[in-house]
Formats: sequence, structure tokens, C-alpha cells
Amino acid sequence: MNIVASLVVGAVTAVAPVTATPLSWQDCGDGLQCAQIQVPADWARRTGQKATIGLAKLPAQDQAGKKGVLLVNTGGPGEQIGLLRQAKESFADLTKWFDVVIFDPRGFGKSSVINCPISAPFATEWVFPNKEAYDAYAAKNRAFGQACAEEAGHLSGSLNSWQIAHDMEAIRKALGQAKLTYLGNSHGTVLGQAYAELFPRKVGRMYLDSVFDHTTPDLRAWLKPRATALEANFKRFAVWCQSTATCALHGKDPVAVWEEVMAKARREPIPAPEAGPGVRISETQIASRAHFTHEATWERLAAGLARAQAGDASFFAKVQGAPDPDLSRVILCADLPYPGYGKVKKLEGVLRRDTPHIGWRAVWLMANHCAGLPPTRTYAPHPIKAPGLPPALIAGGEYDDNTPTADGRRLAAQLPGARFLPAVGGHALYLSGHPCVREHVHRYLATGQMPPHGASCGPAK
Repeated sequence: MNIVASLVVGAVTAVAPVTATPLSWQDCGDGLQCAQIQVPADWARRTGQKATIGLAKLPAQDQAGKKGVLLVNTGGPGEQIGLLRQAKESFADLTKWFDVVIFDPRGFGKSSVINCPISAPFATEWVFPNKEAYDAYAAKNRAFGQACAEEAGHLSGSLNSWQIAHDMEAIRKALGQAKLTYLGNSHGTVLGQAYAELFPRKVGRMYLDSVFDHTTPDLRAWLKPRATALEANFKRFAVWCQSTATCALHGKDPVAVWEEVMAKARREPIPAPEAGPGVRISETQIASRAHFTHEATWERLAAGLARAQAGDASFFAKVQGAPDPDLSRVILCADLPYPGYGKVKKLEGVLRRDTPHIGWRAVWLMANHCAGLPPTRTYAPHPIKAPGLPPALIAGGEYDDNTPTADGRRLAAQLPGARFLPAVGGHALYLSGHPCVREHVHRYLATGQMPPHGASCGPAK
């Protein structure tokens, strides 16, 4: 199945940025300096209205000896400058060599901000049990998207990675850098992929961490690595439980218990007395709320499954996590347009054949984001071509089922000279402080030296 939608102006067409004016940096607290640039609201029609892009800089420790500027996007999509204020320590090592500059993408924070007047709906059961539930949620998401588009005004329809990559090129020029040195994490790798394709000869060094693949137009092929990684984490949980005395399912077959609980909840939702009288938990609610990725959660999850097997599913009545920033789903769905209920349900059936326990759930996360959103101009996934691009360093965590290592390997295979560094761990290896990964990244960004062929990183100690 192909999900390539109409592109903004074509897959590899870049528009030359406007002439940059020198930045005026001002102290803005917490050791940061801030500035702004003006860019076209729509790079395909750059003589029209303007948008503001807010920048923040953590200055290099040695201004005389620095190697230049490192532009950073930590993912989301979402506000970045506020995060830098809270997590300066994560970037302190990089200031040995660079001014670290972060920018709020259009629509967020210190850039031309879009405050959607209706909050995006938060699906507490995002594995939708039937079309009626999906349609009801999609109607709320559509109302959110329509109100947000009206509030966006001249930025409406210009919130995809094609537009933001052009903003990044304008930032490069404003910073006075001949080449862009870039660190992107998660959705920040989508921006990196777009920039590498649109402006390959302007890339200096590029490190992409936890790749969110924007090169695979076939949704089934895009979903399979996520489903496989999630199912593998379920199996890791089962092995841990069998070998760990503190697991509430120790001495039982955890896989059989999971199958029993899911079958029971499918026949008739299981009571959850702690959540209130009459509250019952369905199979799709359990599927939405069972998290197998992080070992730190396994003891609680095992205890919850043991209780559910005994007839009390109160553990799965609790909703973990928080809503994503409203505007983030608009940008995600402009970069990764998603089909409706019928096609998603068919894909679920396909994934269930190979990943029957929980991997099939991977089909629903983006459906939750994109259900019912009004049509917009998209920059949809497509194979990347980047002639003249210097070698990029790409890393991914073995247990990351949101941005699986298969995505990073696939991207590395498309970029000339790129090197993929696998590590035992989860998401955001550099930002989470994985020491081996950080060592390789520092060496690459500071000197251009790649990890040796076949290099990998074990678990963070």
C-alpha cells in the first residue's frame, strides 16, 4: 500500500532562501542568548507573508577555538528552546567545540506560535475497538484540526518538514556557516532527512539519533519493524519473568497468561474495582496500556497481569503518559499521512500474523494522531536521494519500538558513506546519556572520525 500524498512542490525541489541579515543575539536568561529571523510563511510562495523563527544559543566554552555552530532539534515535534533551558547539561560537552543553537519550529514557542483554540483529543484507548469508537474520536480530532488551521492563518498548510528544512537553511545562512552541522533526535531526524535531500551540498556533519523513517512510502513496510521490535520486547519481558523470582508470574508461562487475559477480556471486559463500581476493562484497553519496552516497568506490569488473570484488571484502568502538544500531530500527519479505519484494520490483521501478542498494536499509534484531521499539504515519505552528501552518523537503540534500528539501517543504506551505530538501549541514545554513543558522537562531530565498521555499543552502565 502506498501512502505518498501530493507533495508541497515535489520531493527534491528546494527553494533558495532569502538573503540573511546578521543575527542580533541578546541575553535571555539561564546562560542562553536568543535571536530571531524572519522567513517566508510559505517557502513555495516566498514573496508573501513572513513568519518568525526563534533561536537560542548555548555559547561555546572557548569562543576563539570553537569549531563552529551545531544546530540541534531534539524531536517532538514541539517547543525546543524551553527544553534547552531545562536540559543544558545534556549539551554541555558539545560546547567544548561548538556554539549549540536550538530553534523552535514554526508554530511553537518563540517562533510564530499557533495556539490551537481546541485541545487535541486524548485517546485513553487508542487501539480503537470498533469503527464507531474510531469515528467518534475522528470527529473530535477533525474539529480540533479545523480550529487549529483557522488559528494558524498564513501558516496553515505550511507545517511540514519541507518547510522546516527551508527554515533550517535560512538559519544556516543567518549563522554565517558555510555548512550545517546538525544533531537531530526522533522527529528531528525527519527534519535532518529533509534537509539532507533538499540541501545535500550544504551539510557538514550530521548525527541522527533514533531515526523516524521518512523514506518508506509503503505503510506495511514502515510498520513491520515497529511491530517486530514491540513483539521482541514482549518476549524479553516473558524471559525476564521466567528467570526473576520477584516477577508476579514467576513459575508460570507469561505468554500463556497474557493470552488468557486477552481472551478473557475479549469475551467480556474484566472488572476493575479500584477504578469504580461497574468499571470493566476490554482487550483493546489492555493492549493500549500494556508497556513492554522498559524493564523498569516490568514488575508492576507482571503484578497487574497476575491480578487480571484472577479477575481484577484495575492496573489497566490507569492511563499513563500525557497528551502530545496539540500542534505536533498536525506536523506529524503532514509528514506521515495515514489512511482511515478500514485500511488500518486490514493492516492490523496482516501484522497479527507475524506479531500476534502485541506487535500488531503498532498500527494504531499514528492512527490516533491522524484520525479525521482535515487535509493539508504534505511532504510524504519517499526514498531519499542526496548526491554530494558527506558521510552521516546514525544511531539507534536495539529495544526502541518507536524508532526501531531497522529504520536507521534503512536510512544509512540510502545516504552515501553513512555509518549506522547500534546500541543496546532504547530511545534518544545521546540525550539519555549513553556513554559509548556519546563518545562516538563527540569524536565524529568534533573531528569527522566515524566509528569503525561493525562498531556497536553495549548497554549503558
